[in-house]
Formats: sequence, structure tokens, C-alpha cells
Amino acid sequence: MTTRPIHTAPPLSHVTVPTQFVTANGIRYAYRRFGAETGTPLVFLQHFRGGMDHWDPAVTDGLAANRPVILFNNTGVASSGGQTPDTVEAQADDAAAFIHALGLTRVDILGFSIGGYVAQALTLRHRELVRRLVLAGTKPRAGDDTDRHPDATDVATRHDVLTLEDFRLLFFEPTPTSQAAGERFWDRRHQRTTDVDPPTTKQTMHAQTAAIVDWKLPHGEPFAELQTITQPTLVVNGRRDAMVPTINSYHLAQHIPGAQLIVYPDSGHASLFQYPELFVADVERFLDRPVAFS
Repeated sequence: MTTRPIHTAPPLSHVTVPTQFVTANGIRYAYRRFGAETGTPLVFLQHFRGGMDHWDPAVTDGLAANRPVILFNNTGVASSGGQTPDTVEAQADDAAAFIHALGLTRVDILGFSIGGYVAQALTLRHRELVRRLVLAGTKPRAGDDTDRHPDATDVATRHDVLTLEDFRLLFFEPTPTSQAAGERFWDRRHQRTTDVDPPTTKQTMHAQTAAIVDWKLPHGEPFAELQTITQPTLVVNGRRDAMVPTINSYHLAQHIPGAQLIVYPDSGHASLFQYPELFVADVERFLDRPVAFS
């Protein structure tokens, strides 16, 4: 008697996972969940005007090898419903509502750029929800914009859809190696060709811009609230961030008690996309570190 081989479907990936929807507080959130079945889920919070398709598959698939990964569009962003709020705190509350709607009570958070602002506010406002925190290319409230590229805002808002040239200027260093890495990232992030997000709207762009402006204003003593973050935190950036100056990563690492800092060479705002394999390895070590060393 011969037995037929059992054919199993390949695991879902960044490119193949279908978009799902969940409703919280009357808002229909678009999300994609893939990766390992067990472990603490890692929720990604995206950059200015970015949606699920702006993540790098080399990062998301790499981290999904050993844990559940959840990408989602916050309120009003791309394929999610509602109107994007104009404060970071409101965006953080919406992210918490989305996480609870999935039935999750404890998650790890990875916030990039404005997503890092939201990640900090989420951790401060919903402390019981966050186990560990990864902050990439971001800054604390009332951070330092002194070395920001003078054209950063104009470039980030001049097109309905960000172009390769926009990403190369804003996210990567003006060196041949970093620019080449930007082109490789661009190719990877366009591997998904079906079930893709629509572009973010002008409403989202204006609301996120207002939230960024508000984030520049101190609430009380600058950086004091960072000292109340008790979660282990990994801060990551490139050596010369044109969007959110790298000095802010030092501020985060200095004022969050359990923080460690990694600065990657020859890279800018999107160092995590320039060095995806290295970033994945660093984040894996951090997230899997025994509790005794947290």
C-alpha cells in the first residue's frame, strides 16, 4: 500500500497574507497577521503617510520567522475607515483599541518615525498592553529638529504618492552605498502586487502633520515622561537621519531607564530598511532576551 504525500500550503508571508478587517469603536481597521503561531505578537506602527505596503518584506518576514507579526493601518490611513486624528495621543488610543479588538492583552511594539511617537504614547497611556518597545528613526516629545533636512517637509508632502526619489532623499544617506540600498528597498516593498493598499489621503497627511507639530511642544518638563517607561526598549537609527535627527535617539536612550541604543553606519532615517538582516537579528536578540536581564 502506498501513501500519498501530504501537501501543505506554504506559510503566509508579507507578500501573500490576505488583508483582514476588525471593528473597534465603530472604526473598521485593515490589518495583516502572519508568522509564527505562538509567542508575543509584534505590532508595527508606520511612518508618515505610510501604510502596510510601505514596510520592507525583508524586515517583516524576517521577524515573522519566530513570532506573530501584525501590520495594520491606523484610523483613516489607506484601507482603514474613519478620519485620522490630529494628535499622537489620539492615534495611540486608536492603536490600543485595535489591539484589544484582536483579543490581545500583551504585545511588543515596533514604531518607526511618527509610528515611534505613537509607540511612546501608547506605552505611556496603556502601560499594561506593552511588553517591550522598539523605536526606530524617531524622537521624544519636544525633541531636537536642529539638523533636520531643510527640504524634508516639502519633499514628504509634494506628491500624492511618495516616489523613489522622495524616499532616497528622506530615508537614506546621500552616499552611493546608501542610495543603492534605497533602490533595493524600493524593489522589495513593491513585491506585493495584489490586495494592496490605496494611497493615504490628504486628510491623513494634514492630520499627521498637525500631530507632528503638536509633538514638538513640551508637556511639562522635557523628557520627564520618558523616565516613567519601565518596558525594556531598543532604540535604533542611522548615523545621519535627515527626517528625525539622530540626536533624538540619544535622548531616548538616555532618558528611558531600560533603553539600549544602536546606531548603524552610512545610513539615515530608514536604517532598518538599509540593513534589514542586521536589524532583524538585533531586534530578535532584544525581544527574546530572558526576562531576568530586562
